[in-house]
Amino acid sequence: MAHPHGKYADFEGLRERAVALRRGGYSLRQIRDELKIFNNDILNQLVKGEPPPEWTKRPNAKDDLRERARELRLQGWTYDQIEVELGCSRSSVSLWVRDLPRPEPRYTPGEQQALMREGLVRLRETQNEERKKTRLAANQEVGSLTDRELFVAGVALYWAEGSKSKPYDRRERAVFVNSDPGVIQTYLAWLDLLGVDRNRLRFRVLIHESADIDAAHRHWADLASIDVSTFARPTIKKHNPKTVRKNTGDDYHGCLVITVARSADLYIRIEG
Repeated sequence: MAHPHGKYADFEGLRERAVALRRGGYSLRQIRDELKIFNNDILNQLVKGEPPPEWTKRPNAKDDLRERARELRLQGWTYDQIEVELGCSRSSVSLWVRDLPRPEPRYTPGEQQALMREGLVRLRETQNEERKKTRLAANQEVGSLTDRELFVAGVALYWAEGSKSKPYDRRERAVFVNSDPGVIQTYLAWLDLLGVDRNRLRFRVLIHESADIDAAHRHWADLASIDVSTFARPTIKKHNPKTVRKNTGDDYHGCLVITVARSADLYIRIEG
């Protein structure tokens, strides 16, 4: 009966010879030339199960990385550290060292928390320095405002933040409310530009009932260069238990309300 491999009818005999050659250190190419077997499928079947000789194995480009990864792991390095050190993927690191025992933690949980806090402090310091540089650069880019620029800026500021008269409730007077010190200083500078006498200004603090009202008065008095006794009775906001306030702490000073007395004409000009 014909062998299923056609012209390679003596397959078993060929296999015995191929195996002998393989074990003798022959490569597939050498076995092919020796036995005149030029069909790769048949050639692979003849040596199936026989490992190639060492000299035919190509060196793995990552062998050195693998050995170095295992050395570092045994020294207690983490996956992240090995990944950065060797410039390889985390999956490769895991494949190479996962059979090794996990290193003992270098720090206690308390020490780890302390290191994280220290790192966060350094990060915030760096970020704050970057913010300062950005603000300074922006300040220098704008430079000093001309009277015309301040005039237009003040009108826009009142348009956004000032009190407006309504058709159903006409109140033609200039009233301005804000909690931002820079905005308050700009508004006061604008009133000075318009020639509004500071004696016409009335000041009142709008603040939450749990805040330090005396401290708020001192804060706004210093900012506006006025005496604390100048303030009218503050407007107190009652606490709503359904809301969670975030404007708390020593930096909370409420809002400053600035009213210009006898300001109907000024208000109509602003509307114009």
